[in-house]
Amino acid sequence: MSSVEELQAIADRVIAQAKPGEQVEAFVSRDRETDIRVYEGEVEHFVSAQSEGIGIRVIVDGRTGFAYAGTLDETAVAEVLAEARDNVTFGTPDEWAALAEPDGVDVVPQELWNEVLAGYSTDRKIELAKELERLALAADGRVRCEDSNYSDVAVEMAVATTTGIRRSGRENGCYVSVGTLADDGDESHTGFGFSVGRSPDDFDLVKAAREAAERATRLIGSTKPASKRTTVVLDPFVTAMLLGVVSSTLNGEAVAKGRSLFKDRIGDQVANPLVTLVDDPTNPLAYTATDLDGEGLAARRNALIDGGVLQQFVHNSYSARRMGTRSTGNAVRGGFKGTPGVGCLALQLAPGTRSQAELVADVDDGVLIQSVQGLHSGVNPISGDFSVGASGLLINGGQVGAPVREFTIASTLQRMLLDVVEVGGDVDWLPMRSAGVSLVIRDITLSGA
Repeated sequence: MSSVEELQAIADRVIAQAKPGEQVEAFVSRDRETDIRVYEGEVEHFVSAQSEGIGIRVIVDGRTGFAYAGTLDETAVAEVLAEARDNVTFGTPDEWAALAEPDGVDVVPQELWNEVLAGYSTDRKIELAKELERLALAADGRVRCEDSNYSDVAVEMAVATTTGIRRSGRENGCYVSVGTLADDGDESHTGFGFSVGRSPDDFDLVKAAREAAERATRLIGSTKPASKRTTVVLDPFVTAMLLGVVSSTLNGEAVAKGRSLFKDRIGDQVANPLVTLVDDPTNPLAYTATDLDGEGLAARRNALIDGGVLQQFVHNSYSARRMGTRSTGNAVRGGFKGTPGVGCLALQLAPGTRSQAELVADVDDGVLIQSVQGLHSGVNPISGDFSVGASGLLINGGQVGAPVREFTIASTLQRMLLDVVEVGGDVDWLPMRSAGVSLVIRDITLSGA
């Protein structure tokens, strides 16, 4: 019996013990992860950890009980089931409380498990982090390395419910990252670079090192710019962070609670027709690609904004019932210790065709935004107000010019989506739930000197 089959068998045994009137869900998982941090050629931090456990939900007459254990010992599993049943008595009745049910959507076959990564030695992982640091230092003599990192994760899971869901799977992935510093008098400017893959063989260490060095050294000699209304070109990493904020406004749970600026906007033109935003965990290039959501339903491609028109929100089975619709396969859970929430799995803007340099060439007066600060505190997903600190490079006559820092850019999410001028073709796959791409937005308020 394979490891995944073993997990499925445990889940199956739990739901077989369901009593009349009970809905029971068993979520079983086994995770392995490695985190390595290198500084000045030496290993500064090393963690290699494995965890396994089970989470059980029991629902009776709208009351939910949940319990978990960080072991798969048979006695412990029995105790978790008993505790979940006991916790039902403390639950508040909820008319929408129920488990997910099979919805007929087939799992999209994907190669989510890489045997090369599974067999990669610890020594080679450490050497990758050291090599990335060496490359970053060699990229520019003005650069110092803050840290160089290697991370990977492998997940095996199985879920079974009394409503008829029975699915399992496994996936693994890895990435490297490097943080850089470039001194400018009394100040240091930071940079970073990433490379992701199913296997370390997919890494482009040279590109990650070069980008980390360029991001730090670009800001040497930076000043505070004059205040104005202007066009901005967002670096792919900044766009990915922005999409993460936008995703919170498209979350079915937030919509159900009235906490989204788009709650009554289905079918409305909410963005420039150039904007098509999809959540597609079936794209194998996405770092967070997956075949199953947190409730065992098939992960699927969902077009959230198509040609600028708001098409749908993302839902798990609970938020879907509350909103009178169907799950979009977007249940998310952090493992066996929690119950499913709602979230986007792998966001991406449909890319254009031009490079960042080509986008910049069409901007007479603007700013290339290289990094932002305070994104989550400076954006209100209910009102849409947007105001964050930023740094980057001035654009004059289609050319990147002087570095600038200590300014804010402000607008609203509603206006920014409508004011998109062009989407770049430079898709950057990052170790997060959103892919990056250069994005041109007009009429942004820049507050500086």
